Amino acid sequence: MAAKTRGGTRGALVEAFLEMIAAERLASPNTLAAYRRDLQDFAQFVAGHGRDVGSADSETVAAYAADLARRGFAPASQQRRLSALRQFHRFLLEGGMRPDDPTQALDVPRRGRQLPKIIDQGDVGRLLTQAAAEARDPGVRPAARLRAIRMHCLIELLYATGLRVSELVSLPASAARGGRPMLSVVGKGGRERLVLLTATAIEALEAWALARRAAGLEGRWLFPADAQDGHLTRQAFGRDLKALAARAGLPAAMLSPHVLRHAFASHLLENGADLRIVQQLLGHADISTTQIYTHVLEERLKRAVIEHHPLSGARRGGGGPA
Repeated sequence: MAAKTRGGTRGALVEAFLEMIAAERLASPNTLAAYRRDLQDFAQFVAGHGRDVGSADSETVAAYAADLARRGFAPASQQRRLSALRQFHRFLLEGGMRPDDPTQALDVPRRGRQLPKIIDQGDVGRLLTQAAAEARDPGVRPAARLRAIRMHCLIELLYATGLRVSELVSLPASAARGGRPMLSVVGKGGRERLVLLTATAIEALEAWALARRAAGLEGRWLFPADAQDGHLTRQAFGRDLKALAARAGLPAAMLSPHVLRHAFASHLLENGADLRIVQQLLGHADISTTQIYTHVLEERLKRAVIEHHPLSGARRGGGGPA
């Protein structure tokens, strides 16, 4: 088997694994791309040890895990790459393509609970106000105003719905029809869900639809790319969002499309929304993923008590009563 998997068939094993997770798990293109990168990195490493991805032994796998740490990968990144290896080798074992699983004894680094970055409601308000002002500014060139109207619509939709950025930028043009108070979205794993729109999101969507038609941007996508076929990319939206944040007087480093998705969820919970409802709106398959936002609220409450309670150590300077 080792001889057979060297050279030409080495990539075939990886592709067979990717085809499996695409077909059986309905993995998204982004997920498939991440698995491919992880397994290609492993393939390059084992090639330097005279092996390939189909014949690596437990010592080689352990050496690769140690190499990830030496290269400075964070525990979360190490965990993701080693998880890809485990799934790949389980696929080979169950498919009869090798007799053993060299990842069974692998120690996966633990990662601490990482709380999402959250911005408060006031900062979101400043961002939306800036976007709305730029969209209404008649003193800019038509092309710049078109982009401003699009940006305002993107941010209103994102904060109103908590969509994943990939779901947002790939909305079909039909999403803007009819002034409907909700959108149907196909998320991870092909799961479809409904998300509700706020009144301001509907207004921004209608304004963008009018501007888009006036500019002759008819086509498949609600947010077409500027200079090529297809829709606006996640990277382009993220870049424009950081630039808008800077103009709104917010630190650009604190803003990303995913931070606004986090803000949507945490602000709903702050205002009394049910966790199960938030789970459905976010499209989380497992409620444990949604529960991370309750931890964010707990951390905020702890900080509030420490910083503002008259008997806290922080306000007493660490000392006891006089």
